[in-house]
Amino acid sequence: MAAQIAPAERLLNLVIALVNTAGRMTKEQVRTSVAGYQEAPSDDAFERMFERDKDTLRDLGIPILTVTDAGHGDDIGYRVDLDAYALPALELTAAELGVLAMAAQVWQDQAVRADTTRALTKLRAVGDAPESTDLVAGLAPRVRAGGGAFGPLVDAVQARQAVRFTYRAATTGEVRERTVEPWKLLARRGGWVLVGRDRDRDASRSFRLSRMEGSVRTVGEPGSFTAPSADELAEALQTWGSGPERIATLAILPERASAPRARAVLAPPGEPDRSGDPVLAQRDLVHVPFRAEWELAEELVGYGDAVVVLAPPGLRQSVLHLLRTAATLDQGVDGDG
Repeated sequence: MAAQIAPAERLLNLVIALVNTAGRMTKEQVRTSVAGYQEAPSDDAFERMFERDKDTLRDLGIPILTVTDAGHGDDIGYRVDLDAYALPALELTAAELGVLAMAAQVWQDQAVRADTTRALTKLRAVGDAPESTDLVAGLAPRVRAGGGAFGPLVDAVQARQAVRFTYRAATTGEVRERTVEPWKLLARRGGWVLVGRDRDRDASRSFRLSRMEGSVRTVGEPGSFTAPSADELAEALQTWGSGPERIATLAILPERASAPRARAVLAPPGEPDRSGDPVLAQRDLVHVPFRAEWELAEELVGYGDAVVVLAPPGLRQSVLHLLRTAATLDQGVDGDG
């Protein structure tokens, strides 16, 4: 016995049939040729099913026309008004394509990178001339991949399901397990941050995905916590990365590290004269404000040798520590071989 067709599938079949009909489809043609309507046990049941489906599609904004035969007024058929249903031609300028390309570069996780690349390719096919130069060329904001934590956290935020993970604190280096009600994922300074309620501390906290170790596990059932109010979320976002503003002094290679350059400010009062510093012979002196030292350190590490931290000493030591840690990551792997 053939499996019964779901109502949603039957609706889709009806739309496809009415879009592709050469002129119109009568009720009898719908009943005999559109999958799902043959299951109606009687004429009355078919009439109720078909009328209900027509109303549903019209409520969804699909313009179904009633068409009568010129010679037989009682011969009624149906079709979709293609002029009203079709989307207008998509026209994108070079600048608009450039902005979309820049947005697509944010997504570095393998789970979404393929989709964004495919979508951008299709948009370029209908946009301005292929030879056009994107007006935003050179601006490439990149967010490092969230690793294995990204996908489970996206699902947990949507499902309002608590999660448990091992986290390495930025300030103390302490590694401990956290149980969190995930509220929101944010892209900040080249990396992903989870904002949520830490159940152990009974307060909102933020967690850098790059500091999560091991896997993210779900706790309890979906919908197990109430979504934060607008005020709670605003307060959590306001305190994220809070602290007194300080100025980092950086030596940056020409045409590199565009994101820190975009945030550059004037030299702070009392800044020592660095004109004789040999590291500045081939580099630009850039002053960047920051609040969270670990946050800026993790961003600057991503630029490799393009950025040298001159001050403050704590930021310089944090960057050096991250670089030394990265340099020794493969030693255990080599030793195990």
